[in-house]
Amino acid sequence: MGFAKALRITERFLLCLGISALAVYVGVRVHGKVSSRGALERFRILEQSRSHLGGGTVQKFSLPQRDELDFSLWSDKRIAGYHEALSQYFTPPLALVRIPKIHIVVPLFDGTDEAALNRGVGRIVGTAKPGQAGNIGVAGHRDGFFRGLKDISPGDTVELEMPNRTDRYVVENIQITSPEDVSVLQPSARPSLTLVTCYPFYFVGSAPQRYIVNASATDLDRFSSNPAYQTQSEVTKLNTKEKLK
Repeated sequence: MGFAKALRITERFLLCLGISALAVYVGVRVHGKVSSRGALERFRILEQSRSHLGGGTVQKFSLPQRDELDFSLWSDKRIAGYHEALSQYFTPPLALVRIPKIHIVVPLFDGTDEAALNRGVGRIVGTAKPGQAGNIGVAGHRDGFFRGLKDISPGDTVELEMPNRTDRYVVENIQITSPEDVSVLQPSARPSLTLVTCYPFYFVGSAPQRYIVNASATDLDRFSSNPAYQTQSEVTKLNTKEKLK
């Protein structure tokens, strides 16, 4: 009898312990999901918050959300980097880059650090800013947002959506360069947009070349008619030793 009673007590103790452990596990999972959703929601609110860009224009972008992105061409590493970036702080993007033919819609952040390129694409420092005449350099990862560039062709349209206007560019040429060749980023007399990513697209390891897409603005009058967009006075000339990102 004593042994049977001890056995029942032990069984009840283990049962209670198991229930407690299960409750803790469920609580942790629920808290994790709630925290993750909360962080994502705060990030979305941040992205859509106002930002002043020239003339006090309020920025309101309809940014692509996680469940709207097609990750089928992305690498596992880049997908993980994107999800990690959702919990990080970002200032609102400068613009949205849209390429209708290849279904790219991606926020353009200022700078090309790893966090920015995991969350979107980045303006290469030293090139023109969105809305300025000159050459706007935009870098993105070949195994993420910019993998679709493998299917772009001369004649395709690239749109740069800003708070107060949308500038349209037409792809004129595509070229392959070395990382040391920054001539493609030099200021140009004609308003232009240069998209940069690593090449080959499916190279294993650090890709040895750069894939360059050059596009020119379709509406030159828009730039020439507004003094605010006539020059690259704020742009510092690139150091010729600087490598493309």
